Amino acid sequence: MENRIATEIAGLKLTNPTMLASGILGYTGLSLKSVIEAGAGAVVTKSLGLEPRTGYPNPTVVQVDCGLLNAMGLPNPGISHFKEEMKELKNVEAPTIVSIYGFSSEEFAKVAETAVTMGADALELNVSCPHIKKAGAEIGCDPLLLMEIVKEVKKHVNVPVIVKLTPNVANISEIAKAAEEAGADAITAINTVKAMSIETETGRPILANKFGGLSGPAIKPIAVRCVYDVYRSVDVPVIGCGGITCWQDAVEFMLAGASAVQIGTAVAFKGVGVFSSVAKGIDMYLKRKGFKNVKELVGLAHKF
Repeated sequence: MENRIATEIAGLKLTNPTMLASGILGYTGLSLKSVIEAGAGAVVTKSLGLEPRTGYPNPTVVQVDCGLLNAMGLPNPGISHFKEEMKELKNVEAPTIVSIYGFSSEEFAKVAETAVTMGADALELNVSCPHIKKAGAEIGCDPLLLMEIVKEVKKHVNVPVIVKLTPNVANISEIAKAAEEAGADAITAINTVKAMSIETETGRPILANKFGGLSGPAIKPIAVRCVYDVYRSVDVPVIGCGGITCWQDAVEFMLAGASAVQIGTAVAFKGVGVFSSVAKGIDMYLKRKGFKNVKELVGLAHKF
C-alpha cells in the first residue's frame, strides 16, 4: 500500500513529514535514535561548531505563558567530538541532518566537511540564532554574507544544504531568495523570535544573557506567515518550524507551503509521542479530504 504521508526534500526520503527541530534531544546519538524510533521522519542535531562551547551561565531557559524562552549560547562539544554519536545513527531509516554554525564562511565550510565525513545525510546552516554575536541571526540578516557562506559550504560538500532563517528581519523573502541563489537546496522557516522576560520583584532580566529566543505556540502565526512568504519567493522546498504541537498545526504549515515540519518545544511538553500522533493526524486528514499524498497539500492556501 502506498504511504500517503511519505515525502521527499532535496533528495532526502522521509517516511512522514515530521522532523525533530535542532536544539531538542539532539545532543546524543541515542537520544536522536529514540526520536526516530518514536516516529520522526528525520532528525536534526543540536547546532555544532568547530570548537567546543560551554554556552551561557544559568538561567538559560525560562517557561513563559506561551512557550519557552531560551538563551543557551550554543553549548556543544565541537563537531569532531560528535563522531561517536553519529555512529549510533548508521543503520536508522530516517535521515540525520547535522545543524552547524560558524563565525566565517571558511569555518562553516570546515564544520560542514567534517559533518559529512561523519555521515551527515544533509546539513542545516544555523544562520538564525537570536542570541549569539557575530554568528546566528547577524548572518541571517545580511543577504550578501549569507550568500557567501552558502556558496562556500556548497563548494565543499555533496549533500543537501538547508538554510534555517530568522524571523527577526524586515523581509524574510529577500533572505530566502539570497539563500536559494547561492545554492541552498531547501529553507527552514523559522528559528526562534528574539524576546526577553523580567522578574518584577528584583527588576532583573531572568535569562543570564538578558535576551533569548521565544519558541512554542506563541510564534506559530509568525512562522506560518514566514513560510507563506518564503514559499512564494523560492522554488526550493520549505520546511516549517515554530509552535507545532498537533496535526492541525502541521497541516496549516503545509497549506502555507511547507513540504515538512520540524517539532521542538512540543517535545518538551508532550514527549516524543508527538511525532507519531502528528503523522497519524496528517494521514487521516489526507484520507478524509481525498488527497493521494502530502505533496497535493503543499501550498494550497496560495490559490485563494
